[in-house]
Amino acid sequence: MPETRKAMYTKDEVLQFIEEEDVKFIRLAFCDINGNQKNIAIMPGELERAFESGISFDASAIEGFTDVEKSDLMLIPDPSTLAILPWRPTNGKVIRLYCDIRCPDGTPYEGDARTMLKKAAAEAREAGLVCHFGPEFEFYLFNTDERGEPMPEPYDRAGYFDIAPADKGENFRREVCLTLEKMGIRPESSHHEEGPGQNEIDFKYGDPLSAADNAVTFKSVVRTAAASNGLYADFSPKPFPEEAGSGMHINLSVHSMTGGEDPMQAFMAGILAHITEMTFFLNPSPESYRRLGDRKAPKYVSWSAQNRSQLIRIPAATGEYRRLELRSPDCETNPYIAFTLLIRAGLDGIRRGMTPPEPLDLNLYDAPEALLSRLQRLPQSREEAKRRAAESAFLSEALPEAIRSVLMAEG
Repeated sequence: MPETRKAMYTKDEVLQFIEEEDVKFIRLAFCDINGNQKNIAIMPGELERAFESGISFDASAIEGFTDVEKSDLMLIPDPSTLAILPWRPTNGKVIRLYCDIRCPDGTPYEGDARTMLKKAAAEAREAGLVCHFGPEFEFYLFNTDERGEPMPEPYDRAGYFDIAPADKGENFRREVCLTLEKMGIRPESSHHEEGPGQNEIDFKYGDPLSAADNAVTFKSVVRTAAASNGLYADFSPKPFPEEAGSGMHINLSVHSMTGGEDPMQAFMAGILAHITEMTFFLNPSPESYRRLGDRKAPKYVSWSAQNRSQLIRIPAATGEYRRLELRSPDCETNPYIAFTLLIRAGLDGIRRGMTPPEPLDLNLYDAPEALLSRLQRLPQSREEAKRRAAESAFLSEALPEAIRSVLMAEG
């Protein structure tokens, strides 16, 4: 079955683990508004205080958080997210705990996207639905110079599904997968992608919060492994104008808790109905729009079974693996925000009894212009995506003002 967030460790068990396993440093991790991981390291003697009342930090120094007049926020560690960092020393171990962010009075901080995703997942459960997410990450590996700075030179010149020796990333992907396993994340597959130096690693899907935490962990593991091998991992959407872009395809399954009517069609219809409004947050950089519409990246609002030219495809799978795959997002998105929006769009589709349009079982890259002109397009630029987001009544309800207004004000 898909992995689900479990209380693997309680607070007391974490404290016991630290004492018995020679843990010397605890990294309290969280993300800024753009999904970039941040952390502060504390000593073991401070962890009980962190669980009880939190560790204060200067939020005015974190992008998208509060101003200097109200700069103190508190990190409250989530004991279920304990993971040893395998690349740190085995004597005097280092562990990581993801944190929720609260105000000094103990109330949740409105700009904490992790807390926002928790609320969206709870809404889905209250509606009788179980949602699972599984992102697929594409990224490029570049060689670095003597100072460790990336060079405009891909690590290899291999292509899709190539093998060694043409594929130089084989051992690198193996190292990443083994590291993820040690951290409790189950890789499913890995391979060389179409572009030179381009790779893909997919891991087992899980509940929304676990999947978002794992997505943030994944990027940090890849970057750490790259640096230790004298490489640079690039998650940007389009590092080479003439080569394949890098996406973060999101696999999403939704099931009824009661075993009633299949909610997938209405859930998908809600996503299709709101996708152009959400694109600003799923594809947040100007470079994102150089990827869309090129090399299997979608351009139109459409869906089909197994068809990689569509925005949403339904892969050939049955049972628990039956899912939809959204192909437009890229790795610049904040996964907590992306998963929140997809849940709330899907719930809107179910509540309003939406039905998706007819599937387009054809290759849109070869389709006649007369057909394409009748299809709704994804935004063609960041400016267009921002305008559609600003006009969206759905987004004004789906995202807290503290998150929406800050991201809309940027750039």
